[in-house]
Amino acid sequence: MTQTPAPTQQQTQTPPPQVWPSFSARDARGLIKFLVDAFGFEETAVYGEGDTVHHAELAWPPGGGVMLGSADPGSQTPGTFRCYAVCDDPDALFERAVGHGATVIRELTDQDYGSREFSVADPEGNRWSFGTYRGAPRPVK
Repeated sequence: MTQTPAPTQQQTQTPPPQVWPSFSARDARGLIKFLVDAFGFEETAVYGEGDTVHHAELAWPPGGGVMLGSADPGSQTPGTFRCYAVCDDPDALFERAVGHGATVIRELTDQDYGSREFSVADPEGNRWSFGTYRGAPRPVK
């Protein structure tokens, strides 16, 4: 069996995020507040009236983000979303998340692939994993 050598820094790139996961919430406005306070997302757009959110965008400071809205007939079942987000300081984020009421699914753990990460659930049951693993580098095309 042969192994392909790892690409060098000059041969790899990490493109900017262009995939925005989206999900539905029973209490979209409450969940937005939680995601901002507990995880550090930045509220960039919220459209709706009263308790109903038709569309919201939350930016993740290192790049990318998520979109969400109030659950309605035909939308994804609230509480079934799962996401992994890269962070530079999982220890501090873990403390912040737990301090704001996130339910711990998996404690801070050092993985054999080099990541330090944890998993928590938000008040609606969505599962969020945060860690230092940035994905495998891709060759420059």
